[in-house]
Amino acid sequence: MRRGDRLQARISSYRAQKARIAPRDQGQFLKKQRERFEKTAKCDILKEKNEGEGMNDTTNARRFINSYNKIDSKMRALYNFKPSQSFSDMVRRSAQENSVIRKFEDELMDYARLRNAIVHQSMDGEIIAVPCDSVVEKIEYIEKLLYAPPTIGETMPDKRIVSVDEQMSVKQVLLLVARTNYSNLPVYGGKVMAGIVNNRRLVHEIGKVIDNGRDVDAFLSETPVGDILKESDLLTYYKYLSKADSLQKVLDAFEENKKLLAVVVSEHGIKGERIVNFITAADLTNVHKILEEY
Repeated sequence: MRRGDRLQARISSYRAQKARIAPRDQGQFLKKQRERFEKTAKCDILKEKNEGEGMNDTTNARRFINSYNKIDSKMRALYNFKPSQSFSDMVRRSAQENSVIRKFEDELMDYARLRNAIVHQSMDGEIIAVPCDSVVEKIEYIEKLLYAPPTIGETMPDKRIVSVDEQMSVKQVLLLVARTNYSNLPVYGGKVMAGIVNNRRLVHEIGKVIDNGRDVDAFLSETPVGDILKESDLLTYYKYLSKADSLQKVLDAFEENKKLLAVVVSEHGIKGERIVNFITAADLTNVHKILEEY
């Protein structure tokens, strides 16, 4: 039986037994429950309170619930879940989109069950169990990753970006692509970026020349690359992000736009700024690895 299933069984058993106990006998019942937990539940989820310990010391419980609620709120904010959706359901759905939730999915499902044990109180308000230190530290760590995830600038170093002048011929650009194997090249007119030329745009323009029966050699040699740029390409094939944006946003960008060729990274994520990185689909395996190991 999985750890979480054992915990759920314990909670269910406790509730079933408590429902049959008269209010005047519940104090003795709680004492027996604690004794039984101490013997059978020495796991990494709960620590039970002994008679000699401060029964009002619920610091771990409060810390746990605080982080639990923040994780709950973050998932709702990120993915617009309905108020009626449970924590467990949100975890299962968020795991499909969010690398942090996916990495800690099993733990979060266990924590959903643990929360029920923490908030389930006796008639006099006594909490029967509190999470052990390692669990509190773990859920606070998950909360931190969700609210302050690794950024692009922290995890992906700047690259040497090869750019071209808008007056270079299409042929010169094609030769540069062949020699460097770069598929996205910023095009500048002086110090101002005019656009980004990519393999798709080059092939499309050459194909039109062939289809119209024009001289391909003349087109390649005489046409400035700036003349074939399309403003729509920047909107369709590229997404601007800043170095301070979370690495998760890179994955989100490719998920939201299936035509995306690259995430364009600059200092503030503003068009026209100096580009410090292109993150393409070929980099996504590394992005996933960084997020899983962070």
